[in-house]
Amino acid sequence: MNKEFILITGASSGIGKEISAQLSFNFNVVLCGRNQEKLNETKLLCSSNNESLIFQFDLSDISNIENSLSSFIKENNIVVSHFIHCAGYMKMQPLKLLSLDNLQQTFSTNVFSAAMICKVLIKRKINLSSLKSIVLISSNISDRGAKALAAYGASKGAIDSLMRCLAVELAPSVRVNSVLPGAVRTEMTENIFANEEVANRMEKTYPLGIGCSEDIANAVEFLISEKARWITGQQLTVDGGRTVDISG
Repeated sequence: MNKEFILITGASSGIGKEISAQLSFNFNVVLCGRNQEKLNETKLLCSSNNESLIFQFDLSDISNIENSLSSFIKENNIVVSHFIHCAGYMKMQPLKLLSLDNLQQTFSTNVFSAAMICKVLIKRKINLSSLKSIVLISSNISDRGAKALAAYGASKGAIDSLMRCLAVELAPSVRVNSVLPGAVRTEMTENIFANEEVANRMEKTYPLGIGCSEDIANAVEFLISEKARWITGQQLTVDGGRTVDISG
């Protein structure tokens, strides 16, 4: 019988790295990312009580995702029971400077790759009907707005729409949800927090303060658990109260 694994994209840094390490204590994990060295670092953080496999792949290469992932699953004699899409690309660019390359890179990494991976994982011949749940990491910008983040915000809106459609299409076999983080200190956001003025201003808008990767990992662990067995098609906002604060 093939061993069950959780597939985590974006496992080489930030939220994906934290989720990988945390879940490895109870599950076998597949660490997906484009940087082999960083993936090796994540693997060192994973528990030795379970297996950790590395799937090195650049998710912007969307035309080769299906074949590469299918081959990886077959060659390692595994099945994927849960898929967590943490991979994310964000480049701040105001509309007057917005480039097609930025849009393509953002949507390929954040949205298109997720859809193609889901397609592979529901194939009976590839994954043996083993998929139980999908969690897509979105953002609280998904249904709000911010300057210079049109490409990123649009991609997160798309990922939530994809989540809702798949939740309907794949029920009752597979549950699909998204987690919408607020400001979390990661490698991707370090340039934002490096500006002390911006960091202080942001801190004041979060009733519970700025979050950390562990806050998001805890939400993901709940959503893939049996405790969330009757939850699908939902956006779980984890942002320290940012989106409900209209104090001004």
